[in-house]
Amino acid sequence: MIKVGIIGSTGYAGGELARLLYHHKEAKVVWYGSRSYIDKKYSQVFGNFTEIVDEKCLEDNMEELASKVDVIFTATPQGLCSSLVNEEILKKVKIIDLSADFRIKDVATYEKWYGIKHGSPQYIEEAVYGLCEVNREKVKGARIIANPGCFTTCSILTAYPLVKEGIIDANTLIIDAKSGTSGAGRGAKVNNLFCEVNENIKAYGVLTHRHTPEIEEQLGYADGQDIKIIFTPHLVPMNRGILVTEYATLKKQVSYEEVKAIYDKYYKEEVFVRVLEKDVCPETKWVEGSNYVDVNFKIDERTNRIVMMGALDNIVKGAAGQAIQNMNLLFGLPETEGLQFVPIFP
Repeated sequence: MIKVGIIGSTGYAGGELARLLYHHKEAKVVWYGSRSYIDKKYSQVFGNFTEIVDEKCLEDNMEELASKVDVIFTATPQGLCSSLVNEEILKKVKIIDLSADFRIKDVATYEKWYGIKHGSPQYIEEAVYGLCEVNREKVKGARIIANPGCFTTCSILTAYPLVKEGIIDANTLIIDAKSGTSGAGRGAKVNNLFCEVNENIKAYGVLTHRHTPEIEEQLGYADGQDIKIIFTPHLVPMNRGILVTEYATLKKQVSYEEVKAIYDKYYKEEVFVRVLEKDVCPETKWVEGSNYVDVNFKIDERTNRIVMMGALDNIVKGAAGQAIQNMNLLFGLPETEGLQFVPIFP
């Protein structure tokens, strides 16, 4: 049995980790870490765990935790994991970080976009970007996994096959993304109050959103060169979900069958990426509560562009589910263990 510790267990991603791991046959959470709720019963923080989890929240002590568990999930704000990790800890335990601390390989880029100094840049190079469908083999031998963000997971997987095969000009890529409010975290913020969000949709972080360099870096690897994209996120009044609509110029004329064959080449064997039937557009309601990503595309012959679409649950495949998928790879388990939930509807 894999012993698991969660630092930041009382945020939305931490709560989802606890929920998914409860059903995992080979793993057990033995440490629910939280700076805000020390000594409070976990079920008092999240009432859905009443009579299911009796443990109390413990402090976020990574040094002590490393001696008691096999893997640590850090579902925390940017900067915390990098400030805590050290060589002694990494000799004892695997770390799967759900923040952005180890996602971006260039320290200067990270510090510019996140506005903080990196706490342990010596580990950035060895950290593996945990997008399982792309870096599966690298994940298996890693000590630190940089779990991708929700917007980035959806944005990258939606465009990756066409970028990798050189079908689109990646520098023309425009990503229009929509997110449910849970993507902003559980902290109290005026902009996320019910009266601010309900009956409203708004763009935010226009040209400044921190997921931009992460998407550029990962798709740049696929393209074989540095690229620049436009990424615009929007907040919509729903709890969960990411929907991306991406536009790019085609490098050559292609048919539906040719593009479909490319998507199938990369995703036909992927359990958690579903390439939909022709003319079926991805919807957040068909992936809610699951680790699935739905993708599809439409070719616009009139403008020589292609429209790519993707949807996922931002707390599952965009955070906790993907983290568990990474854990399964790290410990040689079936990648689907604990994650084969049918999406919730309605």
